[in-house]
Amino acid sequence: MNATLVAVVLSLLSAVAYAAAAVAQERLASRAAGTGLLRLLGSGAWWASVGLNGGAALLHVMALTYGPLTVVQPLGALTLVAAVPMGARAAGRRVRAAEWRGTAFTLLGLAAILVTAAGPAPERVLSVPAALAVAGTTTALIGLLARPGARPGLRHATASGVASGVASALTQSVTVAATDRSGPLPGVQVIGVALLVAAFAAAGLLLSQTAYRGGLGAPLAVVTLANPVAAAVIGLALLGERLQGGAAGVLPALAGAGLAGWGVVVLSRATPEPVPAVEDEEHPVAAVLALEPGAASAEPALLPRPTTGPGHLTPL
Repeated sequence: MNATLVAVVLSLLSAVAYAAAAVAQERLASRAAGTGLLRLLGSGAWWASVGLNGGAALLHVMALTYGPLTVVQPLGALTLVAAVPMGARAAGRRVRAAEWRGTAFTLLGLAAILVTAAGPAPERVLSVPAALAVAGTTTALIGLLARPGARPGLRHATASGVASGVASALTQSVTVAATDRSGPLPGVQVIGVALLVAAFAAAGLLLSQTAYRGGLGAPLAVVTLANPVAAAVIGLALLGERLQGGAAGVLPALAGAGLAGWGVVVLSRATPEPVPAVEDEEHPVAAVLALEPGAASAEPALLPRPTTGPGHLTPL
C-alpha cells in the first residue's frame, strides 16, 4: 500500500478520535466553568477524554511515520467535520443545513490542499538547536496568547493549536531519530525532545479545555486551523518539505486553505452554543456538577415580620 495512503487513513482515524475527545471536553467544560486543575484531575470523565486524545495522538504519530507534515496536518481539520455530528448527537439535536454546508466547504478545501501538499517525505528532521529554538519561540507565543487575565476563548484556542502543531513537528523528528540511528538526535537528545513533545501536547490539551468553556464551534475551528498552519510553517521552513509543483503549487494551496477556512467559519457560526444539562441527566461528567461544601453564598434566615415596633405597617 502507498505510504501516503496509509498516512491519510491513519490521519482520518486520528481525526475521529480527536473529535470525540473534543466533544467530551466541551461538555465537561460547559458544566465545570471555573473548575480548577486539581478538580479536573479527580474527574474520571476528564481522564476519559485524555485517553481519547492519547489514542488519537498515537494514530497521528503513526501517520507521521508514513507521510510528511504538509499532508498529515491538514487532515486534522477533519476533526471539526467529525465533531459536528458528534456534538449534535450528544446535544440531542439534528445537524443544521448550514453545518452541512460548512462541512462541504471544508472537505473541498482539504482536497485542494492535499493535491498540492502530497509531496515526498521530509528530507531531514529538526536538529537539537532548531528544536530548542522552536520550543522557545512557541513558549513565548503561548505565554502571550494565554497570559493571565486573558478571557478564555479564541486566544487560548490559538495557543492550543500552535502547541499541538509544534508537538507534531517535534514528534516527527523523534520518531525518525528513534528508528534511524544515523539521525541528528542520538541518545539523551531524543529523550529531551520527547519531553518537549509531552509538554506541548499537555499544554495543548489544557489550553483547549479552557477554550471550550465558550462552546465548541469557534474554539475548535481556531484550534483546527492553527494546528496545521504551525506545523506547515515548520515543515516548509525547517524540514525541507515542499509543495507539489513548486511555486506554481502555492496558488491552489492558498485557494484550498481559503475555502477550508471559510468552511470552518461557517461551521463555527452555525453551531449553537451548548445548552446546560438538567441535574438528573445521566452524563459521565455529572460528578463535576457537584458544588463544593460551603460554595453556595450565605442567605439570611427567613424570620417572621414583627407585629410591633418601628417599620410595622398597621391595617387601614
